[in-house]
Amino acid sequence: MKLLPVVICFGLVLQGCAVGGLGRNAAFGAGDAEEAVSGIVGGGLVMRAGDAGLTQRERVTALKAEYRALETAPGGQMVTWRDDNSGHHGTVTARQPYRVGSQDCRAYTHTIEADGRERTLEGTACRNQDGSWTLLD
Repeated sequence: MKLLPVVICFGLVLQGCAVGGLGRNAAFGAGDAEEAVSGIVGGGLVMRAGDAGLTQRERVTALKAEYRALETAPGGQMVTWRDDNSGHHGTVTARQPYRVGSQDCRAYTHTIEADGRERTLEGTACRNQDGSWTLLD
């Protein structure tokens, strides 16, 4: 029963991320999820997916894949994620980084497959001075 408030808080934090975003230093929770959520200001493409049919846990898993693709993947290499319980999965592919002024930017694509539907989202994120990424509108 003590876990329920934690789960509710987690959902509210993610909902806030989808609506208004979290800053780099936002208190979130444990390790990788915190890094991914605060590492992409505004929550990345998956948080803009709206009705993609993903649970909050799946969104965090997908967001971590976006962050890994932006941070470390060579241009054109897919970063995959999968939820073994639901079978929902996706791929994130970041293109080669390029420079705009003093910022490194990367266009990327996130394909989500959930509930028999495939949805492809595209965007561009640029690295901030503090190391976080901001998704451009």
